[in-house]
Amino acid sequence: MKYVPDATADRRFESDNTVDRVGVDGLLSELDEYAVEQALQLKEKRADEEITVTALTIGPEKAVDAVRKALQMGADSAVHVQDDAIAGSDAVATSLVLAKAIEKIGQPDVVMCGMASTDAGMSVVPAMLAERLGLPQVTMAAVVETQGNQVRIKRDGDTATEVVGGTMPLVISVTDQSGEARYPSFKGIMAAKKKPLETYTLADLGVDAGQVGLSVAWSAVEDTAARPPRTAGEIVKDEDGSGATALVEFLASKKFI
Repeated sequence: MKYVPDATADRRFESDNTVDRVGVDGLLSELDEYAVEQALQLKEKRADEEITVTALTIGPEKAVDAVRKALQMGADSAVHVQDDAIAGSDAVATSLVLAKAIEKIGQPDVVMCGMASTDAGMSVVPAMLAERLGLPQVTMAAVVETQGNQVRIKRDGDTATEVVGGTMPLVISVTDQSGEARYPSFKGIMAAKKKPLETYTLADLGVDAGQVGLSVAWSAVEDTAARPPRTAGEIVKDEDGSGATALVEFLASKKFI
């Protein structure tokens, strides 16, 4: 799960054109809440088994709030990977650190991810994780169904709905159609304070600092510009019956049609 800048706050970039994740308000990415929910539902469905849900995040010190919310929702434990060298990492480096952290935590039955992060929207980390962990993947699931170690998902496309099956262990990513995420209860908030929360560094994971960070990123933002101030709109009047033509010409000039 990812700690992202609050979309309702004043988001901004650092001097190196990376997203400011320290000096702004942040929170658990909304799309990752659905992954937490599906993991918890999977545990509840198999209540007769010994199942642990571990929340994992990478980020600065404040990113711990992301996994704390997962603990409040019902996760059993959490891991926060924090290292200054990670700042500016792209999806390739992020997937490397996540994969190493997962391997350190232990062999998973399911790695549950959100469909994308709300601040980047690349949707590639789950696939990269599957490759690095040597696991099959079923992605963009709107519905997740399990029976024993068998998983079946429904994926909604533009023209059809696909049904894809897999066998645990595997990586799953879920969409915001997979089921509304629960709110932390007061009991859950209090219980979260006693749940284990570990912090790892790159050294703990055996990752060389030269493999991560902005300097080795395959993609980077070259330039940014502040959003221009909002200007007054144009009013199209239809006093002589020419309103439709004027509206079409306006939309065409803006390349909307």
